[in-house]
Formats: sequence, structure tokens, C-alpha cells
Amino acid sequence: MMLARFAADPSFEKNLSNHRYFNERESDYRSCYQRDRDRILHCSAFRRLKHKTQVFVEDEGDYFRTRLTHTLEVAQVARTISTALDLNYDLSEAIALAHDLGHTPFGHTGEEALNELMIKYGGFDHNAQALRIVTKLEQHYADFDGLNLTWDTLEGIAKHNGPIKEPIPFALRQYNAVQSLRFCSFASAEAQVAAISDDIAYNSHDLHDGLRAKLFTDDDIKCLPLIDKCYDEVDKIYPNLDQYRRRHEALRRFFGVLVEDVIYSSKNIILELSPNSIEDIRNASEPVIRFSDEIFLAMKEINSFLFNNMYRSPKVIEMRKIVTFKLKNLFKKYIDDPSYLPSDWKQKSDQASNKTELARLVADYISGMTDRYALTQHGKVFEKEYP
Repeated sequence: MMLARFAADPSFEKNLSNHRYFNERESDYRSCYQRDRDRILHCSAFRRLKHKTQVFVEDEGDYFRTRLTHTLEVAQVARTISTALDLNYDLSEAIALAHDLGHTPFGHTGEEALNELMIKYGGFDHNAQALRIVTKLEQHYADFDGLNLTWDTLEGIAKHNGPIKEPIPFALRQYNAVQSLRFCSFASAEAQVAAISDDIAYNSHDLHDGLRAKLFTDDDIKCLPLIDKCYDEVDKIYPNLDQYRRRHEALRRFFGVLVEDVIYSSKNIILELSPNSIEDIRNASEPVIRFSDEIFLAMKEINSFLFNNMYRSPKVIEMRKIVTFKLKNLFKKYIDDPSYLPSDWKQKSDQASNKTELARLVADYISGMTDRYALTQHGKVFEKEYP
């Protein structure tokens, strides 16, 4: 792998930031970042993403994206962009695979509900929860809690969306007291790639899922910037294409436009900055991985369309009300009577020294639930009250 001089270097001798909090002998066959990636792939939280909402609850259809399929798409985009920019694609992929580990059941709806419940106990943030999972909650290894990932990967999980500003989420603040992640700086270019790959993936596939759910039509999105040209190009080349293939071809081109724009735009930004090391990337005044101004403005319009026509559609709003009600009920029941928790979590709750510790434990438990498990548990706990 030929790396740019500002890329993350897996060689310990050249990059002291790739060390692990707990010393381990590194693999003879995998780089430290490849090992991080593999540990993330094998962890319990990653498997649970299969049954967590992206936009639509799992039982609404087999074709809609889940949090797992979304994550895999993000990782693929991140690997493509990193390769084109001579970055360390293994690090980008590891961060991409971990970026949504902290998501609650029912997507952002679940996160908003849990954050509201946790406000007086420090709040809840899915990015911060992802760091808490990989540093504490995954408990499989004999020598340590968490996955003992490299500093670069932890930094990327915490800061892929940019420097951390006040108020700092509880889980980030807690871990930073143990090992500083330098909240005031940007993360590596590899982490920035993971972040923008997330934007590319969800903007593309949410359009596809929204069309499948009949929340809007091809004619609706054909009026949007960028997408209009993609449909026109498909219609010109394939004038008699059936609607499904036409849609797929147009959105495939839209996806490609976004990826190529990030690559070309970022190359120009990096050329102008002329960074000599990864620290130059971290200390830059702005992120170096960005869309061009034209595409950025178009993406804002597309985001607004998705917000109004998909994320706040009557169908999704109704789902939000139901799952918010059920998550809040579960949280309050577990806080008021921890005996409803499974035995291993009940044992942990007995060790909580105050209400804040108990609330944090309940938040850990609920946020780790899949959609179906949360619904099942609500049925078990409240079957007498809500027959």
C-alpha cells in the first residue's frame, strides 16, 4: 500500500498514535488497523445492527436498509475514496464499520427518546455510545474490557464529524479522562472519509428506500439538483427502460457523482494545504475531505427534501410515536424496578451507587437492543397493563 505522507501509518515506529491502551503483541499477518476492523466485525454490537432501524422498522419490509446494510455501504464508499486519495483504507474502513455501533433501536427516533430520558444524567449520543461500546461494554477478552482498538481508530469513532465541542457527551468525557482523544482538533483524513461516506450512503439509499415505500415518486426527485441530470442521462441512453431499472440507473449515477466529487474536491484541498504529516491534517482550520461548494449546496436541498418527505412523513411520524412511547415506558420501568432487567444486568444494577449510575446502565441496556427485542421486551414487561 503506497500511502500519502499525511496518511495514517500502521508502522508503530513511525506513528505512535496507533498504540493500544493495553499493550498487546501485534499480528504478524495483519496491520494494526486491519486487526481493529476485524475486532469490530466480530463484536456483538456489530451483529445487532442487522436488526436495527435505518429509517423503516424492520418488520415494514425486507428490502429496506437496516443499520447493518447501511454500515456496509458506508465502509465500501470509505474504502473507495481512501484508496483514490492514497490514504490508509483499512483505518477508514474500521471507523466506518464502527460509526453506528452506538445506535439505539428504531434509529434516530430511539436516540432522541433516550437522550430526552437521560438529559439529567448526562444525555445520550450514539457516537459517544459507540466509543463506550468499543472501550467498555464489549466484554469478551480475558485481559481487558472493550476491543482495545488503536488510538487512531478511537479518535476516528469519536471525532469523525469534527472537533468535539461543549457540551461534551458523557461517554466521550468519561473516556477522555482515561486517554485523551484531543477533542479540539480534527481527526485524521481517514476518519473524515468515513464521515462523508456516511453522508453519501444515506442520501443515496434513503432516496431509493423512500421510492420503494411510495413516500414520493421518480418525478418528485427528478426535480432535485444533480438527480435531474442523472435521470436525463439515463433517458437519453435507454429511452424505453422499465421504471425500476431507470430508477436504479439514475440513482447509481447520482451515487457516482457524489463519490467522484469528494475525490476531486479533496485532492484540490489537500494540494493547496500541502500537508506533510497526519498532524497537519488534524491541525488544519477546516476538514480536508469535503464536497465541492456546488455539490454541497445541492446536497442541502436533497437533505431538506428527504427530511420533509421521508423522515417526517405521516407513515414515519406514526412509527416514531409508537416506538418513542414504548422505549420511554421500558426505561421508566427498569429505573423504578430493576428486577425487570435480565439477571446479569440486574446484578450490575445492584452495584450502582446512585440514580445516575443506574440510569446509565439502563441506557446501555436499552440502546443495545434490536428493534424486535425492544418490542418483545415491552410486550413481556407490560403484557398485564397493555393487553
